[in-house]
Amino acid sequence: MDTKWLEDFVSLAETRSFSRSAQLRHVTQPAFSRRIQSLEAWAGTDLVDRSSYPTRLTPAGQTLYEQALDLLHTLQTTRAMLRQHTAVAKDTIEFAVPHTLAFTFYPAWLSGLRAAVGPIKSRLIALNVHDAVMRLTEGSCDLLLAYHHASQPIQLDTERYEMLSLGREVLAPYVKPDASGQPLFRLPGRAGAPVPFLAYAPGAYLGRVVDWVLRQHGESVHLDRVYETDMSESLKAMAIEGHGVAFLPTSSVQQALSDGRLVSAAPDDQGWRGELDIRLYRAAGNKGKRVAQTFWDDVALGVRGAAHQPG
Repeated sequence: MDTKWLEDFVSLAETRSFSRSAQLRHVTQPAFSRRIQSLEAWAGTDLVDRSSYPTRLTPAGQTLYEQALDLLHTLQTTRAMLRQHTAVAKDTIEFAVPHTLAFTFYPAWLSGLRAAVGPIKSRLIALNVHDAVMRLTEGSCDLLLAYHHASQPIQLDTERYEMLSLGREVLAPYVKPDASGQPLFRLPGRAGAPVPFLAYAPGAYLGRVVDWVLRQHGESVHLDRVYETDMSESLKAMAIEGHGVAFLPTSSVQQALSDGRLVSAAPDDQGWRGELDIRLYRAAGNKGKRVAQTFWDDVALGVRGAAHQPG
């Protein structure tokens, strides 16, 4: 039994909505439903009364909910105790960062800060978006670095967590060029000739943004999903090898565009792009490491300074 199933179940018990809980847990609704079903299979009984709306727990579900709260609290307390044995040094900042930002944004961003804030000791924990957010809410990191898109907001209580906007990223479709430099495959494809599509795995944050871009475009899109992963760097490598079209952060493909290994898969239409914020989060209040507090203040000062610059 996966403890994430218990966390899912507690969320469902409190929101009384499969769709709302799936959003809060950063998974698709079908995936969330399967996890609840897996928990019911483990328990050997129905936990949710699906004939009612809003969703209601069965008597067995109510019993498990009460026990799950105690179990999860005990597990979190135990985890905190164990972490004390391997605690990161007080002068080291722990960042929880989704895989894509760990490759594309974090290294250059940290280098750019050194001139203003000096050397920084950091520990990067690369995760999927859901697990990175959980790291912050569980107090298992100092700072969270994440994307934000209006269609896929990260559900963090603004009274409990603070946020700084660090910049923008564009997600766009790229593909290997043919011998004449033209796209090997071009969106939107045709019914009889769908475009080989290199996709993010179901539930991946950038995958949900891509789905939004495709829905918003308004044109019929014909794709053949030939490969999927939750790693944008893997999608980029597959696109460079000519396996299909991939939606990638533009910051990650600049070198490949410059040397001709990739081109836009939709060069005549800017409607295939999705813009995302890059945001830094922390728990509100000065309760963490002094070095993390100082770092946050320095970054906030730089953000405010950039916002007031002309142009």
